Amino acid sequence: MGKIGRGNGPACKLWKKAAGDNEGREERKSTELCASQCGGGGRTRPMAAAHDVEMESVNLNMEREGKEELEEEKVREDREGKDLPRSRKVHRIVSKWMLPEPVRRTYLERANCLPPPLFIISVSLAELAVFIYYAVWKPQKQWITLDTGILESPFTYRPDKREEAWRFISYMLVHAGVQHIVGNLSMQLVLGIPLEMVHKGLRVGLVYLAGVLAGSLASSIFDPLNSLVGASGGVYALMGGYFMNVIVNFREMIPAFGIVRLLIIILIVASDMGFALYRRFFVPANGSPVSFAAHIAGGFAGMSIGYTVFSCFDKTLLKDPRFWIAIAAYVVCLLFAVFFNVFLSPAN
Repeated sequence: MGKIGRGNGPACKLWKKAAGDNEGREERKSTELCASQCGGGGRTRPMAAAHDVEMESVNLNMEREGKEELEEEKVREDREGKDLPRSRKVHRIVSKWMLPEPVRRTYLERANCLPPPLFIISVSLAELAVFIYYAVWKPQKQWITLDTGILESPFTYRPDKREEAWRFISYMLVHAGVQHIVGNLSMQLVLGIPLEMVHKGLRVGLVYLAGVLAGSLASSIFDPLNSLVGASGGVYALMGGYFMNVIVNFREMIPAFGIVRLLIIILIVASDMGFALYRRFFVPANGSPVSFAAHIAGGFAGMSIGYTVFSCFDKTLLKDPRFWIAIAAYVVCLLFAVFFNVFLSPAN
């Protein structure tokens, strides 16, 4: 038998050729697959970059749309301000004069006249009624002063009747003349009604009565032998609280309004204090001197308690530590005044 040769027959040559073709195809496939993968990775980078550019353009469009919406809203508010009913226009004016910008919108959203400003109106009517009563009950030659009738009033604060504690509050109902009551009523109505529209009667009443009590207690210390009438302590408390809010929130209020407000308050205080000092030191011997201590004490009560009350429009007053600090200081002064009146007063 002959020997079988290796690698020399025709069958062997055909087999080698087929194997070489298969290896070539696999190499081409692997090369194409690698190229496709490498090329695909190269394409993902520009796709990611294009996606980032698209997101940035979307953000810019959103910001632009937001600015346009704000501008349209302002224009809409201006148009609505012109077309609003009279009551809404009044609320808009009050908000500009009484509140800083951040809380003005909140006030306008819930603004209403319920309850109406009953406290200031009621107190003013009571003061006017008492004045007319004493002017008619004890006829005067003129209404500039009512010394004769009011000194015997159960409402007047008198040093010799300090044990009647209600006099430390009720003296606000009695006024010494036409100039006295016209000045107090005009100031408390012009300022008190807008304040009560914004802050409601309970808060405004708290500030007003705190000023009234502070005025009588201060007068009992610095003018211990003089009687006291008039609501100047309460009026100055309202002005003091409003003045402090204008100062603290000046940048958040309309600058022109802020300057006008300050000038009005300074003019009123200067004229009223000038008149009080004149009657205190230059009044005739048979006239009644004015206690400017009540004015000053009422102003300080307003700049402490009034400021904290009027600055908490959209906040809970009892949760504000400034309110409790002001109340604590007020109570300390009140206790000192009581101690002075009981043990140290020359009127004893």
